[in-house]
Amino acid sequence: MPEENSSVPKRKRRCCLIIGGVVLLCLILFSVIVLILALTVFKVKEPRSQLLSTAIRGMAPSFYSRQLNITIDLKLRIENRNRASFRHGTGKTLLLYQGNQVGETDIYPGEIPAMGSTNLSCLLTLQVDKIASNIEAMMQDVFDGEIEMETQARIPGRVTLWFIKKHIIAKSDCRLTIAVPTFNVQKQTCKTTAKL
Repeated sequence: MPEENSSVPKRKRRCCLIIGGVVLLCLILFSVIVLILALTVFKVKEPRSQLLSTAIRGMAPSFYSRQLNITIDLKLRIENRNRASFRHGTGKTLLLYQGNQVGETDIYPGEIPAMGSTNLSCLLTLQVDKIASNIEAMMQDVFDGEIEMETQARIPGRVTLWFIKKHIIAKSDCRLTIAVPTFNVQKQTCKTTAKL
């Protein structure tokens, strides 16, 4: 009789060890699968930004303040390469002439669907009065028939994949050559990057 009673706890212990081992093995297997998926299929990728077009929308002279404002219409495409939506906050686009800021505009917040893209329009106003310190260089550019300017767009956002949240800043830096007196964009070169 005592031998039978002692074998029952051994069976229970063995059964518990087997169940515990199976559960532990399943947890390890699940963790490995999640890790592989997180590093491959669900890896957070930076969005790509691309300048689609640049055009002079209009000029607005102000005779009272002796100013000339030129509106430049920039069209940006943001491509989301993730399997989750990219939610972006308020971005900013700056207009620079010879390294000095001469205009800026906000990019409104929004959401880009998973594996999708969206086009954003930015209207930048070049405030000629802000070029006062570089007026001689500007006049020389006008006489030469072309004005070189730069745009810098920054769009902060976030991608959430399961429990992983990644903050991303999409950047687009462009150099524009504007013909004078037609004010058409002759040439544009852009560099787009993203900071994770």
